[in-house]
Amino acid sequence: MHDSIQHNETASVVEAVLTYVVDLGEKPVIYPSEAGGRSERRVGQYADHTVVIHNGRSDVHSLSLDREGFLLTEHETRVQDFYDEEEVRAVYEAEVEQLVKKLSGATKVVVFDHTRRADAAATRDQKAVREPARMVHSDYTERSAPQRVRDLLPAPEAEQRLKRRFAIINIWRPIRDPVQTTPLAICDARTISERDLVVTERRARDRIGEIYQIAFSPDHRWVYFPYMQRSEALVFKCFDSAVDGRARFAPHTAFDDPTSPPDAPARESIESRTIAFFQ
Repeated sequence: MHDSIQHNETASVVEAVLTYVVDLGEKPVIYPSEAGGRSERRVGQYADHTVVIHNGRSDVHSLSLDREGFLLTEHETRVQDFYDEEEVRAVYEAEVEQLVKKLSGATKVVVFDHTRRADAAATRDQKAVREPARMVHSDYTERSAPQRVRDLLPAPEAEQRLKRRFAIINIWRPIRDPVQTTPLAICDARTISERDLVVTERRARDRIGEIYQIAFSPDHRWVYFPYMQRSEALVFKCFDSAVDGRARFAPHTAFDDPTSPPDAPARESIESRTIAFFQ
């Protein structure tokens, strides 16, 4: 599935600054940004750390959702305009559903959200989309992941599904142009400890939920895929209910790539969220 992905002639590692939460024993609060509206606001203490981020294209063929918690795959799409919500629902959701089924072995996949982000303020205003997320996080917690299933499925089905394994799997890809600014960094799930996970309240206008922000550890191993193309998809776990040793969380964040050309086009991306159910 990775055969057509080519290794870019770029640095094997970069050093960059990532923003982590500081665990003070109190629950931080995030007020998420809104499409074309307010910027993200955080209540809590944060610290910037310079880390090494590895070029994942050198071992792209060996990555696994159940080991590292993420992979990069070729994924052609018939979508012409990712800013067209009707087209995304009519065309892209079926493509995403089939991709997640193929990669995870799930028997049912529910596609439930698409978040578009742009690095340029003018694009955010014009397209009414959000800015890149710049703190280390994973989208769901032990409490909020099952709640999302209950939100999306009829109550009897939700309770039956929750008796078996399920996973929340995201698909991230460029909307246009190779990604050259604020690419996405992903943390190898094997290097995350339970003590690194900081439960954080996510207080949007329409719902209050939970995410994990991540406290810094020198053990974390970071990976990114430079110059991602529109025909490539970065697939990663935000939650897995299984506690059998497989990857459960792959925290992620946007970062400023020090090798980005000064005149590089600003990143535009779409991130789709799915719940994968297993027998």
